[in-house]
Amino acid sequence: MENISLREGEEFIKLGQAMKKAGLEESGVDAKMDIQDGLVKVNGEVETRRGRKLYDGDVFEYDGVQVKISK
Repeated sequence: MENISLREGEEFIKLGQAMKKAGLEESGVDAKMDIQDGLVKVNGEVETRRGRKLYDGDVFEYDGVQVKISK
């Protein structure tokens, strides 16, 4: 499982941004398309909103890669 740390003072990161930060997508457009196509899970459930806020402890999965959000 990979890990993404929130920046100092950040409470959350949006799903599309997290995918780019993890290196799973090259652009926001690619992330948007994959999320809308139902290819991304957040905490085990399919998520279709790229603006979904991810908080400390949340885990998202794309293309067999799991990424955990941490402070």
